[in-house]
Amino acid sequence: MYLKTIVKIVVAIVMVCPMNAQKKNIKKADEVFEAYSYIDAREIYLNVVKEGFESPQVFQKLGDTYYFNSEYTDALTWYEKLMEKYPNNVPPIYYYRTAQSLKSTGKYQESKKMMGRFASLSADTELAKNFMNDYPALDSLVDFKSKEFEVYNVTELLTNSDFGPSFYGEDKLVYATASGNTMGNKTHDWSGLPYLDLYEAQLDEEWRLTKPKPLEGEINTPYHEASATFTKDGQTVYFTRNNYKNGRKRKNRDKLVNLKVYKAIKMDDGTWGNVEELPFNDNSSSIAHPTLSYDEKRLYFSSNMEGTIGESDIWYVDILDDGSYGPPTNLGTKINTEAREAFPYVTESNNLYFSSDGHLGLGGLDIFVISLNNEGAYKEVTNLKQPINSNKDDFGFIIKEDKKIGFMSSNRDGDDGSVSDDIYRIWEICGEIVIQGIISNGKTGEALKNATVQLLNKNGRVVSETKTDEQGSYRFGDFLNCTEKYTVQASYRDYEKNEKSVTTPRGSDVVQTDLELTPPECPEDDLGCRLTLQPIYFDYGRHNIRPDAEVELAKILQALKEYPQLKIHIESHTDSRSSSSFNLRLSERRAQATMQWFIRKGIAKDRLTAKGYGESMLLNHCSNGVQCSEDEHALNRRSMFIIKN
Repeated sequence: MYLKTIVKIVVAIVMVCPMNAQKKNIKKADEVFEAYSYIDAREIYLNVVKEGFESPQVFQKLGDTYYFNSEYTDALTWYEKLMEKYPNNVPPIYYYRTAQSLKSTGKYQESKKMMGRFASLSADTELAKNFMNDYPALDSLVDFKSKEFEVYNVTELLTNSDFGPSFYGEDKLVYATASGNTMGNKTHDWSGLPYLDLYEAQLDEEWRLTKPKPLEGEINTPYHEASATFTKDGQTVYFTRNNYKNGRKRKNRDKLVNLKVYKAIKMDDGTWGNVEELPFNDNSSSIAHPTLSYDEKRLYFSSNMEGTIGESDIWYVDILDDGSYGPPTNLGTKINTEAREAFPYVTESNNLYFSSDGHLGLGGLDIFVISLNNEGAYKEVTNLKQPINSNKDDFGFIIKEDKKIGFMSSNRDGDDGSVSDDIYRIWEICGEIVIQGIISNGKTGEALKNATVQLLNKNGRVVSETKTDEQGSYRFGDFLNCTEKYTVQASYRDYEKNEKSVTTPRGSDVVQTDLELTPPECPEDDLGCRLTLQPIYFDYGRHNIRPDAEVELAKILQALKEYPQLKIHIESHTDSRSSSSFNLRLSERRAQATMQWFIRKGIAKDRLTAKGYGESMLLNHCSNGVQCSEDEHALNRRSMFIIKN
């Protein structure tokens, strides 16, 4: 009996000691978890489970260490264990997180069932209301893929995490990267990645990143910097940074290092300086991901400050005329939910793009848009659908709406959660491109009918040719490629050729390319000009051929003899003196006299025509009633010789 009692005591001691040790480990893990050191907490929890100790809380937090790093497949493993082994100890939020994880692994029907369980337990939440209102549309959202945009990874070759793009001027992109920390080799406890720095890169013709380098000056520190937004003049930047000052991290009362929004100014040497913390920050919450409205009078951001509906909401402050800031204002329940809303971006048309896992999406964070003016196609929160959204995290969306070109962040191409974050170029899929225009006389503006218009590719090869219509218009279409360089070349008779290079845009568009052609000094049908004839003048009121005119007519006679196929039309004109009817008769006599001169010299009559135009085509200002010299009037008394086709 005594021996049996001893054995029981020993066994009890053996069992209690490891259990007490595991409780201490769990307490330590919980402390680390609450400090957002998810990687360290995960290792402790995994060791506890490996030693045979399990509980609902351990499974919950193990799943969370993966969930909050966007590692949804591993998160699902632990959430499912929680529901399998402890079905009566599952807080409603874990049905929601499980549903999100199921979507992120492509299990949409299972996700709908899980969201149904969450909604039945949390019917009064915005998340549940969104589910009840929108989840019938999930199937169509999953099946729909927009043919409007294509998505391309521009940081695929970089290691670690790259995200949060922002436009900087017309040809640069600034983004956050853990691919190379400029201030040291520290790693972040949350994700295990190196701390983030802000980099800038040039955009090439294909909107790919080239020549990346860290922002110079006082912006980057040994800790996090991310999510920048620039004023249009490029002289001011707002950005996210850890609560960091004088070389030290500053922690709140829970020993957490929050995020804050800072401002910096471009210095004379081109670096960034005068970094200052914005006054609406506080040490008890995080404020991050700033973006300016197009008029730069409002700064939007995401935060979990007091008054936040969910894990993080979209807020804004007004930027006042004196440079101070209005109070933070929450955008309300139409946009914000009990989950995460972050990464706002506002366009020229006042459309707000943001990321959320509280509105109906494909999984993880999805990108949504709503008009802040309550107009147009986006009066309600609208999912941007595939291919912009995926079943992973999609966030940090920016776009130039007029060009339909932008960037976003996503971890869609990897299985390591936030480690797989990359930046993706978004642009409109090539649709119907048309190049069209009008060909005109560069001196008179007159449209040129039957001008030849050729389209050359970048190698100078003619890919198409057409003729202009009555209005001088031409059109090339149907076969053109997007973002390709072409040359439009026009020619017309003996006009000087002209050409213009164009680069076609993305998407569907019409590129208007008008060309003016310079006429020759001598019109091709003006024989007198071509033979450099001196004017053939007539005496006032007379129609006989003067001896000086015969010298010039002899030149035309020689051309008619040398080119038997040549036919000419003789136009004769008068000055404005005398009546119009008299001048018309006089010019006709001059025209006939000129034609008869050629006939007498042996030129067949069928090669000649003649007509008088009176004073209807004056060459100068000497019209009826205008005082002019005799020389000025004489310029209008002439004959012209036009080559007939």
